Amino acid sequence: MEAVRPRIVKLIVVISEGNKTTTREQYDLSDQIKAATKENHFRAENTQLMLSYQKGQITLQQYKVLLFSLYEIYKALEEELDRNSSHPAVAPIYFPQELARLESLESDLEYFFGQDWEKRVIVPAATQRYKQRLRKIGQENPELLVAHAYTRYLGDLSGGQVLGKITQKSLGLSSKEGLSFFSFPGVSSPNRFKQLYRSRMNSVELTEEEKAAVLEEAVEAFELNIQVFDDLQKMLSIATETHQSRSDVGAARFTASPVLQFAVGLCVALATVGAAMYGM
Repeated sequence: MEAVRPRIVKLIVVISEGNKTTTREQYDLSDQIKAATKENHFRAENTQLMLSYQKGQITLQQYKVLLFSLYEIYKALEEELDRNSSHPAVAPIYFPQELARLESLESDLEYFFGQDWEKRVIVPAATQRYKQRLRKIGQENPELLVAHAYTRYLGDLSGGQVLGKITQKSLGLSSKEGLSFFSFPGVSSPNRFKQLYRSRMNSVELTEEEKAAVLEEAVEAFELNIQVFDDLQKMLSIATETHQSRSDVGAARFTASPVLQFAVGLCVALATVGAAMYGM
């Protein structure tokens, strides 16, 4: 797929001081990322699967598989951030105590699957591609991790409480056990923290070439997600047809169909980014 070139936006701020009016050009990276990914975000947000999640149409089995996918993505992202924590582009936006999701995901997985949950992890090719991309840029172009960290963490932070409540209600859970992913105990005020994060990210010193690459990577992050949605739609259709053709066999029930469980579950994982990105 040909890479989608991001739109570089120029913001003009008008400043009035008495009878004098001046203008200042701003090139804040956070604003540019938001503008560059606007179209991609809209496409991801309005898929049928994404809309279904926002309506609260999620089952326990789907949520369990979602956790596997999130685990693989965040394992790659956070290990690369840890490894590159002293990199000049990564250091300003490195907040492991406030943002790290891996430990919470491990807790959720253990709650649902027991201590041997690692033996049961399964993810699709699309998630593998996402993970491989994170590993590649972590090794070759660490500054590009800025794009993925921003879209994932601030998206999850923005929508975490809402999505957590939707998930708890949909699954009929009496407590918040198994929902640790949506909680950020290290962040007392999400809005203030997001302001701090954006300020830190905007302070990262990048060449014009590096900045353009970060914007392209933010677009690529959404494109990877959209590709996953497309793959999941195909998998879901195939699984549904298989289920219908075996409707007279008890073993063909939805709860026994790992392909269908997997397909729907992973798309919920990606909903975190789509639903919350523009609450950032």
